[in-house]
Amino acid sequence: MLFSLLSRHPGDSNSQWSTLEFNVVIQNEGSIMTITNSQSGTNVHEISDGIYRINTPVLFENGNSFSFNQYLIADDEPLLFHTGPRKMFSLVREAVASVVPVEQLRYIGFSHVEADEGGSLNEWLAVAPQAMPLCGTVAAMVSIEDLADRGPRALADGELVSLGRHRLRWFDAPHLPHAWDCGFLTDELTRTFLCGDLFTQGGADLPPVTESDILGPSEAFRKNMDYFSYTRNTGAMLERLASTEPVTLACMHGSAWRGDGAELLRALAGSLAS
Repeated sequence: MLFSLLSRHPGDSNSQWSTLEFNVVIQNEGSIMTITNSQSGTNVHEISDGIYRINTPVLFENGNSFSFNQYLIADDEPLLFHTGPRKMFSLVREAVASVVPVEQLRYIGFSHVEADEGGSLNEWLAVAPQAMPLCGTVAAMVSIEDLADRGPRALADGELVSLGRHRLRWFDAPHLPHAWDCGFLTDELTRTFLCGDLFTQGGADLPPVTESDILGPSEAFRKNMDYFSYTRNTGAMLERLASTEPVTLACMHGSAWRGDGAELLRALAGSLAS
């Protein structure tokens, strides 16, 4: 359900996403979603045990709409995966604070270096004094060691990160779907795949979690604005991710998804190869 859309003028460098403290809890078919900002429509929804989707819908001047998602894993050492653009920092901050104290964050992670993945990284490091960036070795070497106000934990391919109950494994995936520093995290406790820009769905009025088809909508979006790099290793990387057999996909844009994640990833590989 779309409560209100946050309008931004893309050409205006001074445009801001304004905040208004607000908290509404909505229960729908046994699922609870918390609206943390009534003006922006920013909301929080638990998609897996201890994993929360933070969603902000956006309406652009041309009438198109989109959504930006971040994922918070609440544990002994909490992780925020993706920060959102810098101008969304205050919105995401109040959403995180509805689940865990912001200063308790231990890691600020992202799949690759772009504004919507890590635009407010340094703002998060300033308010969470124990937090450090979490990324792959390529991102650390070429970007984060210089861009970030605090040094990163650079993950090697296959490396495990323990947050407490949740254990996350990093997978290098250069250029999947884009960026040579790209990689992904999977949570072994809940079999949740933090899939970044894979399965990007347009629009904003989308359910927090769905079991319906997302391959069709995401492929339609790709064909209108192709964001894939198409390397010779794409199929092999998708098969490796499929072998983790995820049951929840934490998509960065659009709904999160539940179902046979291995089958869905293989279907994506087939679609890309056709």
